[in-house]
Amino acid sequence: MRQAANWLQSLAMQLGEALNLDNKVDLQSLNEEEIQIYYQFLMQVLQATAESNGNSQVVYPLLARNTDKLDGMLAEILRRLGAKTLRKVETDEEKNVAGGIFTFSNLIAQFPLGDKASNMEIAITGYEVVQKVFPREALPQNWATTLNKLAVAYTNRIKGDRADNIEIAIAASTAALTVRTREALPQDWAETQNNFGLAYIERIRGDRADNIEIAIAAFTAALTVYTREALPQDWAMTQNNLANAYSERIRGDRADNIDQAIAAYTAALTIKTREALPQDWAAMQNNLANAYRKRIRGDKADNIEKAIAASTAALTVRTREALPQDWAATQNNFGLAYSERIRGDRADNIDQAIAAYTAALTV
Repeated sequence: MRQAANWLQSLAMQLGEALNLDNKVDLQSLNEEEIQIYYQFLMQVLQATAESNGNSQVVYPLLARNTDKLDGMLAEILRRLGAKTLRKVETDEEKNVAGGIFTFSNLIAQFPLGDKASNMEIAITGYEVVQKVFPREALPQNWATTLNKLAVAYTNRIKGDRADNIEIAIAASTAALTVRTREALPQDWAETQNNFGLAYIERIRGDRADNIEIAIAAFTAALTVYTREALPQDWAMTQNNLANAYSERIRGDRADNIDQAIAAYTAALTIKTREALPQDWAAMQNNLANAYRKRIRGDKADNIEKAIAASTAALTVRTREALPQDWAATQNNFGLAYSERIRGDRADNIDQAIAAYTAALTV
C-alpha cells in the first residue's frame, strides 16, 4: 500500500507537468477546470487499480460512474504521462508506474460499459506507454507480455484501418513469440499462439486460404500445451477458436472441415457449460447451430433440427434485455435455420423465419 502511495504521489506531480506537452489531441479544447477533472479521475483510477491489485470489482464501479470521461482526452493525458513521467523517475518507481498502467489497460480493454472503441483506444495507449518502459534487452518477459496484450487490443480495435490494425497485431504477436517460446515459457507461448491465430482469422491482407491455414496451425500448436486435463478453460477456448477456423476453411474437403468444426464445438461445450459460463456456452451454441446448418454429411433434415435446437438453447441466455446484439445475431441465425427447414409445415417454417428476422431488425 505504501509503495503504491509513493509512486502515485510522484506520478501526480509529473502528470501535472505532462499536461503542458503538445501531442495528438488538443487539450486546449478543454478549459482548465475540465482538464483537472480528467486529471483527478485518472489519478483516482490508477490509485484504485494499484491498491486493489487490479480487482475489477473495485475499479469497474469507478469506471461505470465516469463513462463520460472514457474518451480520447483521457487517452491523451495517459500518453502524455508516459512521455513525461516514465523517463524521469527512478527505475523501480518507473516499473511500478508502468505496472499500474499495464493493469489498468487490461481492465479497461475488458470493461463492458461506455464506448467500446474509446475503451480500446485507452487500453492501446496504455500498452504503448508501458512498452517503452520494458525494453527487450533488460526485461524480455515484460516486453513480450505487453506485446501480447497489444496484439489482442489491435485485433479487437474498432478505430483506424482494420487491415492495418490486424497487421500490427500479427507483428506484435510474432515479436512476442521470440521470447515466449515453447521451451522457455510453454503456457505463455500457447497464449500467444492462440492470439496469433485469432489475428490471422481476422486478417484482410494476404491470401484468405493461407491465412486460415496459419490460424489452424497456431490453434493446433496451442492445444499441445492447452490440454483438457491441465488447462480445461484454455483448452475449451482454443477448441472454440479452432472450430471457427475450420468452419471458414477454404482448403481441404468441405464436409470434413464442417465435421471438424462440429467436433471441436462439441468438445468445448463439455467445459463451457451453461451453469459455469452461460455467455460462452450460448455463443458456442450459436456457432454450433451455424455449423449444423452448413453440414454436408448426415441427414439434412436432422442437421437443421439440431441447428434449431442449438439456436433455441442460445436464446435462453442471449435475451433481448441482457444481450441485445447477441440476441439479434442469434435470431437471424434462427431465421436462417427455419427458412431451410425440411420438417414441419413449410408455411409455418417460413412464418417463423420472418418473425425471427423481423425481431432481429428491432436491434
